Amino acid sequence: MLTFKGGVHPPQLKEWSKEKSIERMPLPERVYVFLLNHAGNPAKPVVSVGDEVKTGQVIGEPEGFISAYLHSPVTGKVVELKKILHPIVGKPIEAIVIERTSEDEWVRLGTGNYEQMSKDEILDVIKKAGIVGLGGAMFPTHVKLSPPPEKRVDTLIINGAECEPVLTIDHRLMLERAEDILQGILIMMKVLGTEKAIVGVESNKMDAYQNLKKIFKGYPVDVALLKTKYPQGAEKQLIYAITKRRVPRGGLPMDVGIVVQNVGTCVAVKEAVVDGKPLVERGLTVSGDAVKNPKNLIVRIGTPVRDILEYCGGIDENTERVILGGPMMGIAITNLDIPIMKGTSGVTAFLPRKVQPQKPCIRCSECVQVCPMNLQPYLLYLLSSKRRYDEAVENGLMDCIECGSCTYTCPSKIEHVRYIKLAKTVYRATRRGRK
Repeated sequence: MLTFKGGVHPPQLKEWSKEKSIERMPLPERVYVFLLNHAGNPAKPVVSVGDEVKTGQVIGEPEGFISAYLHSPVTGKVVELKKILHPIVGKPIEAIVIERTSEDEWVRLGTGNYEQMSKDEILDVIKKAGIVGLGGAMFPTHVKLSPPPEKRVDTLIINGAECEPVLTIDHRLMLERAEDILQGILIMMKVLGTEKAIVGVESNKMDAYQNLKKIFKGYPVDVALLKTKYPQGAEKQLIYAITKRRVPRGGLPMDVGIVVQNVGTCVAVKEAVVDGKPLVERGLTVSGDAVKNPKNLIVRIGTPVRDILEYCGGIDENTERVILGGPMMGIAITNLDIPIMKGTSGVTAFLPRKVQPQKPCIRCSECVQVCPMNLQPYLLYLLSSKRRYDEAVENGLMDCIECGSCTYTCPSKIEHVRYIKLAKTVYRATRRGRK
């Protein structure tokens, strides 16, 4: 089976939700839509307090090249524009607060037969739909599908690995929405001008692999079986596993002729271009040993985590951690009123676990063996902890994908990623100061 060098094998813990068909969660009473719901610049609000809005109506417009449209997830009234702690950037970011007043009254996009639409027309629909990468990075999809002329893309890779433990929403999409995934792929292939697409699926999802093979028969879309290993779904590792092409340090997939999209993004593209539906909701997994009734859900963007957990029966009173995402790369939160965003692939909650104290590094090189980026995590940790940030950068600090494989395997229980994230933040701030 196809794979990459390094990586780890944490418990999958997907049995809690992998057999749960996707449900549509009831509409929330109130949503909180961050103006920064994507990579790049925050959107500019185009509504004011007191405005009445319909589902799918534009409430934020992109500012700058890398930005995205925002749409109202419900039909209701704008009751507030307020700053809320953003779980990714770690500081308060303005959000549009909308109180639902009725069932959905839709504002849809203008669409047509995509086979008769030009590349630019399709891109315009994708842009106006506010679609971003739903695998977590939230990079605006219309930008990713617009490589510069000198970057010839010959292959579209679709990420169906879902290597993050606990999460199963992509698995369910590949079982339940394969036809929509296919249409999304064909639309993006037309935009990119590629004749080949490959969907990568891990071997722990054989039913999804076989279903895609059956649905895709007769189309220029292959399905590749990947070894179940973390982080198989990381972009550069996925590209190498499937094509054996290596993205250069500091480079992008388009530098080696590839664009990567998530299976959820494929569904969103189909819904925008074919159905005229902007990105106002997404699929996510709610699971973990502290969740009373794990589920795979379709949830409106901006729904508070508290509402989602309550719909799943609540969480155990002894819950230690609630995470946006999964246990390896997710973000722990302490305030359950934080809303989900376009890139939120899961809400997971866990009971207390035995935590061993951190000990000094013993230079065992276990972290080096498992690092999928061929870095020396122990050295990055040591340099970062001593605030030698320039040296850390020289040794590949900015190439770290923060997958946590090093921390997972470390016998000294060193939290390499925590130090690396902090070092990156300080280094970037220092560089801005120097300019």
